[in-house]
Amino acid sequence: MSGPALRVTDAARLAPALRGGVVAIGNFDGVHRGHQAVLETAGAIAADRGLPRLALTFEPHPRTVFRPQHPVPRLTPAPLRARLLGHLGFDAVIEQPFDLDFASRPAEAFAAETLARDLGARHVVVGFDFRFGARRQGDVAFLEARGPELGFGVTCAPALADEGGNIVSSSRIREDLMNGDVAAAASLLGYRWTLDGTVSHGAKLGRTLGYPTANMVLSDDELLAHGIYAVRVRRADGRLHDGVASYGRRPTFDNGAALFETYLFDFSGDLYGEAISVSLFGFIRGEERFASKEALVTRMDLDAAEARALLASARPLSALDHALAFEA
Repeated sequence: MSGPALRVTDAARLAPALRGGVVAIGNFDGVHRGHQAVLETAGAIAADRGLPRLALTFEPHPRTVFRPQHPVPRLTPAPLRARLLGHLGFDAVIEQPFDLDFASRPAEAFAAETLARDLGARHVVVGFDFRFGARRQGDVAFLEARGPELGFGVTCAPALADEGGNIVSSSRIREDLMNGDVAAAASLLGYRWTLDGTVSHGAKLGRTLGYPTANMVLSDDELLAHGIYAVRVRRADGRLHDGVASYGRRPTFDNGAALFETYLFDFSGDLYGEAISVSLFGFIRGEERFASKEALVTRMDLDAAEARALLASARPLSALDHALAFEA
């Protein structure tokens, strides 16, 4: 497996060996199929010219900076995004700190200082709708006009539409996940949506039911529909385990804070404190309240059987999906 792309938080301190590369620019939240079209274009140019592959993105998400009362639910937090970019062959991701001061800089400053001076960019690849600089003055035409004078070429990657002719976007994927439609999300991502977390202690209710679980608290309770999912878990040592996960408030017991609880098939051991990744392969049912523990366990047995069957027939959607959820 490839390691994550190097994370750089100050463009001016980019290692000399990585300067002068091909730079793909975007938020890349989700690293979905539309983003991959931009990234693959940059990768092909870099490979042809023997140059470093760099991704330039922004932290936090610009929409969160402009509307802090409505933060953007992140599909891929920065560490996971770097891992995905590494699988796609990128050497480094520059996580440009984004605040209102940076947003107010003229488009010329971004092109001349960040791209040309700090990164030494030789070529820049952007999506069709990329805008930047104060009052969004900068666009593809601006880069194409200024790039040659600043020492870099520019390629604009067209929008990518899905099989139904609709543009692939992060907002569509968020909507799918909020509806529990992880299959639709995967078709737009090009891989099974994956979340990272550290296993924490819970109330240990699962043990009393014969289903001990690895528990995680998700950073955003609003992003994923509550319910039961077929999942595949990657442990810190790279080993993979199939399982079934419940995300929700446990209405049969306490209706408490939302928790992501994963039962690993054919596994016994202690995962407390371990960092794991969980890839979602299918939605089985919504969260329900049962009249008794016995009724819940009966339903959990059916859920586990359905998850096993779904996972046994699963095949990789792409090389990226293979690296995330199939390659041990």
